[in-house]
Amino acid sequence: MNLHQFRFVQEAARRNLNLTEAAKALHTSQPGVSKAIIELEEELGVEIFARHGKRLKRITEPGQHVLRSIELIMREVGNLKRIGEQFSAQDSGTLSIATTHSQARYVLPLPIARLREAYPKVNISLHQGSPDQVARMLIDEVAEIAIATESLSDYQELVTLPCYEWQHVLVMPQDHPLAAHERITLEDLAEEPIITYHPSFTGRTRIDNAFAQRKLQPRIALEAIDADVIKTYVRLGLGVGIVAEMAVRDQPQNADLAVRPLGTLLGQNIARVAFKRGAYLRNFVFRFAELLSDRLDRNLIAKAMSGQANDYDL
Repeated sequence: MNLHQFRFVQEAARRNLNLTEAAKALHTSQPGVSKAIIELEEELGVEIFARHGKRLKRITEPGQHVLRSIELIMREVGNLKRIGEQFSAQDSGTLSIATTHSQARYVLPLPIARLREAYPKVNISLHQGSPDQVARMLIDEVAEIAIATESLSDYQELVTLPCYEWQHVLVMPQDHPLAAHERITLEDLAEEPIITYHPSFTGRTRIDNAFAQRKLQPRIALEAIDADVIKTYVRLGLGVGIVAEMAVRDQPQNADLAVRPLGTLLGQNIARVAFKRGAYLRNFVFRFAELLSDRLDRNLIAKAMSGQANDYDL
């Protein structure tokens, strides 16, 4: 048995048992992938996949055990590579970060700039996606560290730690009637067309839950993944916007908008940082996490990665 066979089995499972897609991802031929998997099955004496003709139909019970072992082996192979890079490259290399648009646009620029000052030989690779895509990029080792508000804590393969708290804010033209209200209620918001995030992004779950608890049906006029897009349509008069507070903080271009905090109505959100469970973290990964929040430090992260902790109070 060899690492190529392990990669082929792992990729076939990741690609929903589609050998053609697995072959494309691995830059090889479909017959080559199929042959390698069959050779591994023959050597192990078990079927990893049940078949219908030449098509893979499902993962067998022994196959589930084989896949778990392969995941451990491939994770440790990745760790060996990172250990080699750590001690041979002297704090150079590439830091791959998976995150959402809001984090990439409003939160990460300063920490990334500071990391580059401390580690000028380190390149940054920034991968953006939905929270579920962010989690999957970490699991698939496309990235070493992930930052998002939604979904990360839902994956057993990840170690997550709370990074910082934030709240939603209401944005509207300065002359909007709600801008004159001393106190804005959910009932007030339910009467307005609302422009806010797509359901899988930036704390949208908390927005929906707040209205549902009051048995209110918000009038969602437009959904987007980008706070700048939301603010653009607010300026055009399509409705009031609900965005993350970091999207309007210290931004001179927002001077034409009235901003009102919604933490008392919608509650607080927690952005989380995540790592793949069991991964070896290089020095600059620890340092980047520390730059994200003064609540994070190397010792805390190391304890979480060793299984001694998985959370703490903000």
